[in-house]
Amino acid sequence: MKLMILAAAAAGMVMVAAPPAAEARQGCGRGFHRGPAGACRPNVRGAYYRGFGYWDGHRYWKSRYRHRGGWRYR
Repeated sequence: MKLMILAAAAAGMVMVAAPPAAEARQGCGRGFHRGPAGACRPNVRGAYYRGFGYWDGHRYWKSRYRHRGGWRYR
């Protein structure tokens, strides 16, 4: 019985000493992350970001439409 209490106390101490989880977006905001140069980049290609438009992996576009099973951006 004493061994179980001691083991539970040790496990509790390890959990308290563990560092908190890292923030994935690193200050860039929802839907963005830090790129290799430190600039904020969107997480998903082809996603719409209010105020910016659609991100195709290279730049923002104001609109898009279906074309031959994929997307075309304008």
